[in-house]
Amino acid sequence: MNLKKDISAILDHIKTDERFRNNIAHWKVIPAREAKTVSFPEQLDERIRDALIRRGISSLYTHQETSFRHVRDGKHIVAVTPTASGKSMCYHLPILQTLSEDRQARALYLFPTKALAQDQKAELHELITEMGLSIKSETYDGDTPANIRQMVRKAGNIVITNPDMLHSAILPHHTKWVSFFEHLKYIVIDELHTYRGVFGSHVANVIRRLKRICAFYGSHPQFICTSATIANPKQLAEALTEEEVELVNNNGAPSGIKHFLFYNPPVVNKQLNIRRSATLEARDITEQFLTNGIQTILFARSRVRVEILLTYLQELIRRKLGPKTIQGYRGGYLPSQRREIERGLRNGDIMGVVSTNALELGVDIGQLQACVITGYPGSVASTWQQAGRAGRRQGESVVVMVGSSTPLDQYVIANPEYFFDRSPETARINPDNLIILVDHLKCAAYELPFREGDTFGRAEIVEILEFLTEEQVLHYSRGKWFWMNDSFPAHNISLRSASQENVVIIDISERGNERVIGEMDRFSSMTLLHDEAIYLHQGTQFQVEKLDYEEKKAYVRDIACKVFFNKINIIVNCHHWVVLIFAKLFLAKINVSQT
Repeated sequence: MNLKKDISAILDHIKTDERFRNNIAHWKVIPAREAKTVSFPEQLDERIRDALIRRGISSLYTHQETSFRHVRDGKHIVAVTPTASGKSMCYHLPILQTLSEDRQARALYLFPTKALAQDQKAELHELITEMGLSIKSETYDGDTPANIRQMVRKAGNIVITNPDMLHSAILPHHTKWVSFFEHLKYIVIDELHTYRGVFGSHVANVIRRLKRICAFYGSHPQFICTSATIANPKQLAEALTEEEVELVNNNGAPSGIKHFLFYNPPVVNKQLNIRRSATLEARDITEQFLTNGIQTILFARSRVRVEILLTYLQELIRRKLGPKTIQGYRGGYLPSQRREIERGLRNGDIMGVVSTNALELGVDIGQLQACVITGYPGSVASTWQQAGRAGRRQGESVVVMVGSSTPLDQYVIANPEYFFDRSPETARINPDNLIILVDHLKCAAYELPFREGDTFGRAEIVEILEFLTEEQVLHYSRGKWFWMNDSFPAHNISLRSASQENVVIIDISERGNERVIGEMDRFSSMTLLHDEAIYLHQGTQFQVEKLDYEEKKAYVRDIACKVFFNKINIIVNCHHWVVLIFAKLFLAKINVSQT
């Protein structure tokens, strides 16, 4: 009988087994941390207190209580704590407290992805239901039906959305949101560390436009930001919001013992210093955890690598665990499929997941005990984010980073102090970048005319407004600049570097039962979805029959089905020739008998 090992036994096996032992370059044990808790604030509504107690929460972590106190004092805050430390309570509690006192109050939740928004919506709905308050919260994104959108605009106390939707659908149509903007008290910016570079610079200008519209309707909301560990959270929050922000970093959340291993594959070519594939090594290590019932997440650097690893692992463990116990997770999967995978991880139906950095953010995927990282992710911050997906409760956990042959990977593996003794990278933005600023000034002018003396955050805008007037984009009259172009400016401005338009991938393997299985941005589709390309999806190989670039559709067929139908065609064609031959022989015989 094959007995499964617990995580301690697996680690002992890795230490002693020659197959793995000789390749461990560094083994660091991060000790457990006790929880630091404080009592519920006296001013916390009894209904909220009782709802928390029913959920098994009898006190708050220190950072949650500090955040509550600062927000109630009217301060803008940024709460910075590690993954799975209860950061969402830093904004849920003060906002729900305000809504219990003022039913007219409104709050705007901004999340960088739809997955995070859906995750927080579910958690918030559970909390509101247990409280017994008539608070309406709903997501407002591209998937929200039209009838729900109207209800959200008029009566939504908490609107959950993303920066892209705020930029292109809410701010340009602010006249439909009059009641919301008049009573807006709080703006939550979650996963602050993702707002860096070009994306962060765009979002900073979207926040400028949001504050401008709020001021027009007479509201001055507070900002509540949360972030994973970065080098400059206060500086980033202040650059993004252009407000003085209070830093909350007194983390009180507990954590269990975490083993962090640097694993270096063996050299297979000494002359070229090439090592065994990090992909194969990561596969073998992940198999050790999965076959022993340890729920594991395996990170890969690209979408294609995710599918390759998923195929390898499904072949290895299909007989032992079943076909659906390990799944892939990456951009391009349908939202419904991603939600199903997240649920499976939370309830334990799925034992393993192979993911890109799409699961690096704080989507709740339950309790994972092991994390395997294929290659150094490229930054200290990303590595800690991925490592934080394991050990989200207080149990023992392990993280294994498998190095590749690249110089950067080998440097990190050979110098572990570079990683462990170094703070995460600094996040930088430049909202006043001329190209980005001009784009958002156009959007802002469309939303509200600029008056002489108006400001746009801390940017100098008079010369830009005069330039846009000369270009006949704006019209100046009686001390105001008006938008005068026929086009809708926000529609043509993407906050992210990738194209917003995606190609839909349609499986036509079964006639009359075509189904959409995924999507891909248009830039990538030209190289990955061209005619006769092989497309991998959840470990299944598809061949692209046709890419209709204009209609943004790619038609694919399961290769297994394609091979089957080809064999049928060959058989049919063979039978066709046999019939012809017999027919000719029969006719020849008739001709001979007649003569």
